Amino acid sequence: MLDMKLTIKRVPTVVSNYQEDAGEQPRGGCGRNCLGHCCLPVSELPVYAFKANSTKLPLQKDAVPTDFFINLLLGQWEDRMTQGLFRYDVTACETKVIPGNLGFVAQLNEGRHLKKRPTEFRVDNVLQPFDSSKFNFTKVGQEEVLFKFENSGTDDSYFLRSAAITVVDRAPNVVAINVSPIEYGHVLLIPRVLDHLSQMIDQESFLLALHMAAEAASPYFRLGYNSLGAFATINHLHFQAYYLTVPFPVEKAATQRISLPEGGMKSGVKVSKLMNYPVRGLVFEEGNTLNDLANVVSSACIWLQDNNVPYNVLISDSGRKIFLFPQCYAEKQALGEVSQELLDTQVNPAVWEISGHIVLKRRDDYEEASEASAWRLLAEVSLSEARFEEVKAYIFDATGLVQLQVEETNGIIYAPVPVSPSAVAEGCLVLP
Repeated sequence: MLDMKLTIKRVPTVVSNYQEDAGEQPRGGCGRNCLGHCCLPVSELPVYAFKANSTKLPLQKDAVPTDFFINLLLGQWEDRMTQGLFRYDVTACETKVIPGNLGFVAQLNEGRHLKKRPTEFRVDNVLQPFDSSKFNFTKVGQEEVLFKFENSGTDDSYFLRSAAITVVDRAPNVVAINVSPIEYGHVLLIPRVLDHLSQMIDQESFLLALHMAAEAASPYFRLGYNSLGAFATINHLHFQAYYLTVPFPVEKAATQRISLPEGGMKSGVKVSKLMNYPVRGLVFEEGNTLNDLANVVSSACIWLQDNNVPYNVLISDSGRKIFLFPQCYAEKQALGEVSQELLDTQVNPAVWEISGHIVLKRRDDYEEASEASAWRLLAEVSLSEARFEEVKAYIFDATGLVQLQVEETNGIIYAPVPVSPSAVAEGCLVLP
């Protein structure tokens, strides 16, 4: 828990081509077809409407996923690439799976941090008020938007190529490209874009993210969230997502089920903790409904942000499995407790890095990347064992979970590893 004013300097990630313009939008329309109040209410955008009854979590063996959503998203993303909206071609970046037990994924992206000066960020306040004078997603041009993402109110999903924006009842949720992508299909999910929500999770926004994962119905499409203080640099509520056709190391890590009283968790959510992984974390899965899972995990996130504990979230397995990582790397960095060797790599360990997909900016780091070097970096992210257990106890209290006094001694579970598509060769990735 952070108690003093702490700052770090880092190069901010440019997620939109309009990010350089941080000023207020003029009244009467900005003239560039943005997502602000001046333009959006009189615009038309494509709409993907997800099924209202997807609140039930399907068992993986019973799931018959449709590929319409993921094909739509990736097709629209490739269209924006054709239009030249990205700052570089991420599909040309060298990527490899590092030999070792967990198979960390390393990418060389030498240009992602260039042409920007380091900016000072406060890392001691997980909750900060929305500031309209700084860059936010209402300043994004509509050409960067793929579609709105809304509840259909029916038992079916559907797609409309164009529909008028209605903001009388509620602001729209939009899916937009990240113009500095980490991976193929890298997008942003921005809940209720016109409501100027700061970067903080609530039950409604988290459920929306789970719906997106469920609609994608692919083990290779994950969503991630970074809180302020855990390497989010834009204080406007958003999730990130992309498509990577190999399992993340954290998905392969062993877990230990945390014993709960029989019948004591009516939601059906099961909780485990990661074992033999460099970052300590909790794993939430199953649940009677998608809503039940969202309620439990969002309650945990709310406690963390209300108590100034930075954290990252990975939404995996089509929304059926959630990894929650309280972290302290930025705090250590601000206090001068991170080695210069790690700082020189310029790696900011946010959700993707913590999950095992590490973007490196220097060729030497990429060539010399090993499981030991990845472990050394990520170990600095993790809370200590004592601090993690303390935070875990508070999370259990906040979510209504009750842990049995006697831990299971043989409850180690080794996660099943999805079989990679045939297009992925051993030791390297062939991107679509």
